[in-house]
Amino acid sequence: MDRDLTSLAARLHALPPSCGPVRLIAIDGHAGSGKTTFAQLLSAALDGAPVVHTDDLATHDELFDWSDRFRAQVLEPLSHGENARYGVYDWAHRAFMKQRVVAPAPVVLVEGVGTGRRSLRSYLACLLWMELASEHSWERGQLRDGPGLSAFWDGWIPAELSHFAEDPSRPYADFLVHQGQMGYEVCEGPTSTP
Repeated sequence: MDRDLTSLAARLHALPPSCGPVRLIAIDGHAGSGKTTFAQLLSAALDGAPVVHTDDLATHDELFDWSDRFRAQVLEPLSHGENARYGVYDWAHRAFMKQRVVAPAPVVLVEGVGTGRRSLRSYLACLLWMELASEHSWERGQLRDGPGLSAFWDGWIPAELSHFAEDPSRPYADFLVHQGQMGYEVCEGPTSTP
């Protein structure tokens, strides 16, 4: 296990709950910056903490307008110590096709572009930012997705730029996460509150 991940997991466990009994930890960054992979590794370091992917809540028509759905289906139940139940969007069928249940575990991770937005920050115990420049992130994302999704990326990039121009996350990050060849390095972020 990556030493910085083990140390970060211990620090996150020690934080006070932020959403009812839950320590809600956001992993934000540009599309293609490695949020999903990092969330999986951090989840393992946190003994299998559940992960909410905002790609499940966003839609083709609402790339960034998922805050109300997230609040109603995830935040409100977790804040009352109840299971969160949310629809999972199927990007191929363009519809919510199934439902996912997340228990109010001691730590719940939420990963996706824009998870550090101002409307959610008061529910977060900690905000992590994947420190990779937008151009490099988008290049990685496009390589991952292949040429079949090039039209999607043509719309995504200006939407992401607009979102972060209006509601930046990085200035509020508690930690910045750098991915290196030998693992991850976690550094204090601009706010460094924990």
